[in-house]
Amino acid sequence: MEPDTGLDALLDLNGYIVDQDLGCWIKVEAWRVVATPEIPHGIRYALTLHEPYGKRIMGYDNSHAIKPPKKFKYAGQRLAYDHKHRHISDKGVPYEFKDTYQLLADFFEEVDRILKEMKIWKEL
Repeated sequence: MEPDTGLDALLDLNGYIVDQDLGCWIKVEAWRVVATPEIPHGIRYALTLHEPYGKRIMGYDNSHAIKPPKKFKYAGQRLAYDHKHRHISDKGVPYEFKDTYQLLADFFEEVDRILKEMKIWKEL
């Protein structure tokens, strides 16, 4: 497996808060941790999109395991750490972490989609 050259780029973004359209903003948090089976890439991250008053609208993170759907409850279930919250009340769905560049591309693509939808709703 080739090293993920994007890790340093993500780590350099740690602490950034970037204004977006409609008063929204994104926040990037990322730091190295010891690699574990749950976090094999050795990085903790939280990429989040917030509404103007601070409430998270959407995010990608690995700060906690998400509960598997009830229909899949059985012993030995591997809990997903890499996941995304698709909307304000979403508890999280698994996200397949391939590499850091893909993570950033997926996150910003989702940000663009949500902001575009918000603009359409605002215009109605």
